[in-house]
Amino acid sequence: MVVVSSPATVEECFTKNDIVLANRPRFISGKYIGYNFSSVVLAPYGDYWRNLRRLTTVEIFSTARLNAFQSIRADEVRLMLQSLARRGSCVVEIRPLLSVLTFNNIMRMVAGKRYFGVEGAEDDEEAREFRELLKEVFKYGGVANPGDFLPLLRWIDYMDFEKSLSRIMTKLDAFLQRLIEEHRSKNGGNTMIDHMLYLQESEPQNYTHEVIKSIILVMLLAGTDTSSVTIEWAMSALLNNPDKTEKAREEIDRVIGTGRLLTESDLPKLPYLQNIINETFRLYPAAPLLLPHEAAADCKIAGYDIPRGTIVQVNAWAIHRDPRVWDNPERFEPERFEAAEPRAPQLVPFGMGRRSCPGNVLAQRMVGLTLGGLVQCFYWERVEEGLVDMREGKVGVSISKQVPLEAKCRARPLLQRVLAL
Repeated sequence: MVVVSSPATVEECFTKNDIVLANRPRFISGKYIGYNFSSVVLAPYGDYWRNLRRLTTVEIFSTARLNAFQSIRADEVRLMLQSLARRGSCVVEIRPLLSVLTFNNIMRMVAGKRYFGVEGAEDDEEAREFRELLKEVFKYGGVANPGDFLPLLRWIDYMDFEKSLSRIMTKLDAFLQRLIEEHRSKNGGNTMIDHMLYLQESEPQNYTHEVIKSIILVMLLAGTDTSSVTIEWAMSALLNNPDKTEKAREEIDRVIGTGRLLTESDLPKLPYLQNIINETFRLYPAAPLLLPHEAAADCKIAGYDIPRGTIVQVNAWAIHRDPRVWDNPERFEPERFEAAEPRAPQLVPFGMGRRSCPGNVLAQRMVGLTLGGLVQCFYWERVEEGLVDMREGKVGVSISKQVPLEAKCRARPLLQRVLAL
């Protein structure tokens, strides 16, 4: 395995060697979570992957499709803010609120259902089963399996890793299949499943049930935990830097006023809020080690001979804190982005090259809308006099805070107007 930890080498990897490094290693988790390596994230590079990438870019993550679900994202953020408002001035744990928000947002886009939280959630056996299955998938999808690196351990199925993952995915596959059949019987809805079933009629070879299920699962795994983790890191950093919070709030009030809640169309007009998000991506990337690549042929990286089959992984955490690239790299300083727009390879939270994350626009919209709403509608204070604990927890699908964020929350006077309570 080769770990890349410098911007110059990342650029070489994904410009000069982009096609050579466009493959993914065939880990055991990809066999099951990736529907036998058929998902857009884990499929080998080639005609099949290029077609799948085109489908997801044009039909799932295009501006038109994202705009079609804009009201869902706005509604979920509003529900979260209303839930906070009803608690009054109190201490809140942020993580559960953000998890409910991001999961319901993706599930409403995909299937038109709310499976998390209390209000409006389909809190029956189906919802409980779904939540438990997802917890298990997150657990197995975010850990390194020794069998991927030591063939003997794979042969004996060390710690029953493959057996357990197969059992979980059999149940989850049946659940996702039921969702598809449910939407097929209704016909004419406006969810992503409905749209893919419509496309299946004219392109059955491109939109098989396995492809549809793999897209749903990718959105759930990549579009939920990573976004909620990023927002929690951003709020933690702002609590440790109240002057930055006030600067963002003043920008929102100046641009939007105090008579309405900010919307996605406002985000491009809020450069300082965007700088805060970029600085959070830099210091606290949700995936500190990006998804691994595999060399499809012999190549050279930074002057070294890299043989075919070598796994190449980008250490985004190290690149984002490289003192040769960033002044005071350990300091939370959104102002660093005022002089120039951040760009790869210095900032790579979503990867780089042809295997970069196709859902980055959706993620940035969701993070911006949520973080902006929390800053606009509430005053926030630390629970204790000392700084918020910024230690990192265990690495899984994403890397969250070791100590979940708790903060004092107090509604601003404008809350009644912007939320129409």
